[in-house]
Amino acid sequence: MPQQGTRTEMLNDDHAGIVRAGALLRAGRLVAFPTETVYGLGANAFDGQAVARVYEAKGRPAFNPLIVHVASLEAARALAVFNDDALRLAGAFWPGPLTLVLPVNPDAGLSGLVTAGLDSVAIRVPGHVLAQKLLAEAGCPVAAPSANPSGRISPTQASHVVAGLDGKIDAVLDGGACAVGLESTIVGLGSEPTLLRPGGMPVEAIEACLGRKLSEHLQGPTPNAPGQLSAHYAPKSRLRLNAVTTNPGERLLGFGPVDAKLNLSRAGDLVEAAANLFHHLHQLDDEGDAPIAVSPVPETGLGLAINDRLKRAATPPQ
Repeated sequence: MPQQGTRTEMLNDDHAGIVRAGALLRAGRLVAFPTETVYGLGANAFDGQAVARVYEAKGRPAFNPLIVHVASLEAARALAVFNDDALRLAGAFWPGPLTLVLPVNPDAGLSGLVTAGLDSVAIRVPGHVLAQKLLAEAGCPVAAPSANPSGRISPTQASHVVAGLDGKIDAVLDGGACAVGLESTIVGLGSEPTLLRPGGMPVEAIEACLGRKLSEHLQGPTPNAPGQLSAHYAPKSRLRLNAVTTNPGERLLGFGPVDAKLNLSRAGDLVEAAANLFHHLHQLDDEGDAPIAVSPVPETGLGLAINDRLKRAATPPQ
């Protein structure tokens, strides 16, 4: 972590910024960077001390595994064991907002903190151009959860990262707003392909690629993939979901043709709603702590992931 009192370095999305960010990662430092989903807090996945700093900076429980970001399928196959289903999904959706949980290659060399001691690893190839350039420059797999304090709203802009982690991480590579705005969909490839977390890749597209339904994940006492904690993605304010009217004192986060200052998508477009979700929650956080009522969002397509994040955000911490 930076020395006490040191501000986090802001890096531009140019050649100099990418080279600096890559050098910091190789040196075991922490760099937040944009992906198409949200900003990730990156560390060299081979460096146990660097990965430990990620958990420290975020205040993240050490039993919660991290996603490893790599530049290509070839790089992923050096770290994990791919079966036919995994190769089919990677070929169809990488680079993109899909994470696969696969048996870890015993010779991968990953820090045990990355996998939280499990015999599997969560891995993806991000589609963001700047993320691709950074991974190529760093020359190492990058473990990267969302770049925010654990349990809080995920960051979709560099300013969100700074608001939560300034002085706790070394640098932020500023690539503007994230296009998808929701974390990646996570699929486990064990005996049967299983949905471990809905996200930025619609479940329907994954099932169409595989030619069969994904199995339903039964949550155990500890996570076997990132993003499974029941209380997560939370703003400071209390959330009430599926609200068709507002109670006195509530602020409305709308969806569809409703009268609301902030609306995820007046047109009812789930892609637009996903991109706006965390940004709007950050804005509501900045405006005060009055309760928030959220309009109903359909449980189809990206709506499945939007509702997953809202339900976790509305769950009180244990």
